[in-house]
Amino acid sequence: MTTNGIIQIILYLTVLGLLVKPLGSYMAKVYQGESLLITRVLGPVERLIYRLLGTRPEEEMSWKMYAVACLLFKFAFFILLFTLMRIQGILPLNPQNFPGVAPDLSFNTAVSFITNTNWQAYGGESTMSYLTQMSGLAVQNFVSAAQGMAVLVALIRGFSRRTTSTIGNFWVDLTRSFLYILLPLSLIMAIILVSQGVVQNLSPYKTVPLVQTINYDNPKMDANGKAVLTSDGKPVTEPAKATEQSLPLGPAASQIAIKQLGTNGGGFFNVNSAHPYENPTPFSNFLEMLAILLIPAALCYTFGRMIGDRRQGWALLAAMAVIFIPLLFFCYSSEQAANPFLSPLGIDQSGGNMEGKELRFGVANSALWATATTAASNGSVNAMHDSFSPLGGLAPMVLMQLGEVVFGGVGSGLYGLLAFALVAVFISGLMVGRTPEYLGKKIEAYEVKMAAIVILVPCCFVLLGTAIASVTADGIAGISNPGPHGFSQVLYAFSSMANNNGSAFAGLNANTMFYNTLGGIAMLFGRFWTMIPILAIAGSLASKKYVQPSAGTLPTHTPLFILFLASVVIIVGALTFFPTLGLGPIAEHLMLYK
Repeated sequence: MTTNGIIQIILYLTVLGLLVKPLGSYMAKVYQGESLLITRVLGPVERLIYRLLGTRPEEEMSWKMYAVACLLFKFAFFILLFTLMRIQGILPLNPQNFPGVAPDLSFNTAVSFITNTNWQAYGGESTMSYLTQMSGLAVQNFVSAAQGMAVLVALIRGFSRRTTSTIGNFWVDLTRSFLYILLPLSLIMAIILVSQGVVQNLSPYKTVPLVQTINYDNPKMDANGKAVLTSDGKPVTEPAKATEQSLPLGPAASQIAIKQLGTNGGGFFNVNSAHPYENPTPFSNFLEMLAILLIPAALCYTFGRMIGDRRQGWALLAAMAVIFIPLLFFCYSSEQAANPFLSPLGIDQSGGNMEGKELRFGVANSALWATATTAASNGSVNAMHDSFSPLGGLAPMVLMQLGEVVFGGVGSGLYGLLAFALVAVFISGLMVGRTPEYLGKKIEAYEVKMAAIVILVPCCFVLLGTAIASVTADGIAGISNPGPHGFSQVLYAFSSMANNNGSAFAGLNANTMFYNTLGGIAMLFGRFWTMIPILAIAGSLASKKYVQPSAGTLPTHTPLFILFLASVVIIVGALTFFPTLGLGPIAEHLMLYK
């Protein structure tokens, strides 16, 4: 690791830490309905939305009604988004005349965006029209993020309320998340990104001449569009020249702003934030990385403020940092190390492993982005994780496999960590032989069962998906690099999909009927089989009485509990995934030194 790289990482973490309290306090005021300048400006818009939805903000819901509203809301948007992609070829704002998207890819993409996963098995600039990008994908970036924040707020009310059957109004929480938090932040960020050179227009793609002609070998195709092969199965090529290049354009800045702030991650262009039109400068790179963790980190302070004990929020943020920072520096040191295969050749590797990385960002910023995006359920990339060293690629994979609770998605990360906190206090209660308590509520069998579902369902679909893909012909066909690395490609893909992250190793051909269907199922279960149990926990806690702390109550804001909670997260992840990591990145690392 270099001094310059370490300073950049420290600067990033410092700025992030300084923004946690002001933003977290602001979000708490929004959800508690306090009067703010922005609410005076946007209040009429909020009331108009309620009238259009046919809801009264003062009418609250039970957890079951809240859950039904969540599911119906997402089902409606799934139908709209699926239909939009299928018929985009006959709709306006399609200057490149892209045809409708294939059914299996439309299914996968619609599921991906409604679940806040934003897994992409397509190239944005070669598949999606401007209308689909703006009215379909960008809209989902807002509402899927707002839904996760709404569910978190409902869970917070479960902790803070006493003997009540309601946990708030889904439509109010959704509207406030979108209108007062995500929309203003995205507008500010989009303007800054445009100032840095991120494209934002509706112009057709521009074809420009190359400064220098490029000669290359092009695969020869038959009349049916299939590659012509030699007798031994190798492709037949013919000389070709490239004299011009098509430059993709479009309304990118507005979508990039919310993709980062909402921990969505869907790239407007195929190579995501490695593309200079999405991420052109060091400042845009820093800003986009900051946006990835900004709201998830600040929500910890929001939690503490809304339950009336800020120490609890800081404790949860500290538990996240205890896991995140070591894995960040582990990834950075692994990528900065020399490749043992290249060392005997006398190649200068002082700059670290630069394969698959942008020279303008370097190793430190690539490692920081890779760990931030996988910690935060964001999924955007500024480097190709498939080209990371085996241990460098292990770090982001582990962050996803821990359940996306180390920052995690906006809302979903924190409510996932709170599920682990319930398990942690339950285990501590077993140790001392008393009923566990957390934030003044007794934690009983029902809450622990629901928390177990939240923790274990994504793990099951990661392992099941990886196992099926590793033993079936359709699954193996998508692997570009056989052996441990190919297994890592599959394991990473299902870790990403089942945990609603969306990033990819970039070496797996996932745009097939097999991966689109199986991946879509994994994303659905990873989102809603965690969200619904969380709402069940919220309803159960809200109905309980408050229990005064006693001499036997475990303090949950101390360094001891922070380390205990982090240990529970790590142990669950290790027990679940260490064997598969041994078959993938660990085995590949050992092969470098055989």
